[in-house]
Amino acid sequence: MQADCVPDLTDAEYELFRRLIYDKCGINLGPQKQQLVRARLGKRMRAGQFNSYRAYYDFVRGDASGNELAGLIDAISTNTTHLFRESQHFEFVRKMLRTWLDDSAWRAANNELRCWSAGCSSGEEPYSLAMTLDDALSASRTPWRILATDISTQILDRARRGVYESHRLGTVPAEFRRRYFVPAGKRGDNLVQVHPNIQSRIAFAHLNLMSPTFPFRLGFHFIFCRNVMIYFDRATQEGLVERFTRHLRPGGHLIIGHSESLNAIKHALEYVQPTIYRKPER
Repeated sequence: MQADCVPDLTDAEYELFRRLIYDKCGINLGPQKQQLVRARLGKRMRAGQFNSYRAYYDFVRGDASGNELAGLIDAISTNTTHLFRESQHFEFVRKMLRTWLDDSAWRAANNELRCWSAGCSSGEEPYSLAMTLDDALSASRTPWRILATDISTQILDRARRGVYESHRLGTVPAEFRRRYFVPAGKRGDNLVQVHPNIQSRIAFAHLNLMSPTFPFRLGFHFIFCRNVMIYFDRATQEGLVERFTRHLRPGGHLIIGHSESLNAIKHALEYVQPTIYRKPER
């Protein structure tokens, strides 16, 4: 076949990819996503000059390195976000930090604040959280760290760089724009980069949320997993929330996206307000 020609994706081939993607990363693609999958995989089909989607599927399954599977997931994953998206969540974090820091017993039991951005995409969420923590905790000198994970290796590379077009800073508070960003690239590129002092507090890592266990020894005070579970079915959501709960510190919070809810699944968390849940102290 010609390198610039992409074949049709048959129903049977789509079902193979749908099951593979569900098994490997929990994304539950319905029948309405067939053309999206065809379009997203077109570049990889052309690059490999595969004469059918079944041939590409067999290649993915036969790649012992896992690199092509990672490339497939990169192509399928949707990564749409912006800095300080759903800003009420960062205001909630600021409010909780004030409450905790005013509590001497909490300060004695917590020598570092730990947060996890699960499904961090291109970095806007963990960087927004980092600015919030730095601003709120600098006076108290409370140490803090953020873990930011995603299944897409390609998007993690972008997140680590922390470089954004300057026009995308419109959702960032003016003082934060001044304090936490520096020019990047050549003059006229209109690029900015997150300040190295903030970048150094975030550890970016590849992680599949479908892993049966997570390799974390210490618990988190906040876990952000926003607009990720909308792609999962109920059983997958329930298992993931159970694992999140296991890695929250008592009194810690799980924060999910504005279009998500835990109402339909079993869980051990307390409802705080829409999209925010708390792990009981005991």
